[in-house]
Amino acid sequence: MEEVKLFRTWSSPYALRIVWALKLKGVEYETVYEDLSNKSSLLLEYNPVHKKVPVLLHNGTPICESLVILEYIDETWNTTARFLPKDPLARANARFWAKFNDDQVASLVFRAYVSQGAEQEEAVRLALEKLDIVEKQLSGKTFFSGESFGFLDLVFGWIAKYLGIFEKTGGIKLLEEERYPLIFAWIKRFCDISVIKQNWPDQNKLINKFQLMRDYFISAAAGCS
Repeated sequence: MEEVKLFRTWSSPYALRIVWALKLKGVEYETVYEDLSNKSSLLLEYNPVHKKVPVLLHNGTPICESLVILEYIDETWNTTARFLPKDPLARANARFWAKFNDDQVASLVFRAYVSQGAEQEEAVRLALEKLDIVEKQLSGKTFFSGESFGFLDLVFGWIAKYLGIFEKTGGIKLLEEERYPLIFAWIKRFCDISVIKQNWPDQNKLINKFQLMRDYFISAAAGCS
C-alpha cells in the first residue's frame, strides 16, 4: 500500500492546487497541516531549501514546489484525467504560462494587496497589465488548457476566489467583468466542477486570515520606514 501525505496550510492557494489534483486523480492521501510560524521538524527535513508548503510525500520521498508536484502527480497517477497535453510544444507552452502566473501575476497581485498609497496604485496598475495578458489566453477557449480542464486551470485556479478576497480585505479592485469577460466566464465554469466546488476553504475564514496577514505586512512595512 502506497503512502501519500500532503503537507500544507489550510489557506494556501498553492497547496489547494495539489488538493484538487489529487482529488481529480482519485488518489487517497493524508493531510498534514503546518503552522508556518512554528514549522515542524518534518517540514524542515522534507523541504530544507525553501522550508515551505506544499510538500507531497510519496512512499517516503518528498516532492516540493507546487508546479513540480502537479507534474509529478500527472505522471505518477496516469489515469484518464491527464492535466498536461501530450504534445511537447503544448507542454512547453503550459509550463511557460504556469511560470508566468506564479512569477508575475500572483506576485504583483500580492504586492498590490499588502501595500498602500502610491506603491499600491503602481502595483495595481502592473497587476492589471498582467491580467490583461491572462484574459487574452482565454480567447477562443473554454478553459486555459483548451476545450477541456487541465494543468493551467489548476495553476490559475486561485484567481476564482482569492482575487475576490483580496478585493474585500485590501481595498483594491482588480476584476471588472467589462474588462475581463473571458476570465469571468471561465471562473463560472471552473467553480462548477464538483471537485473544485467541494474543496474551497471556508470563505469567511479566508477573509479573516488574509485580513490579519495584510495588517501584519503593512504594520511591518511601517515599522521599517
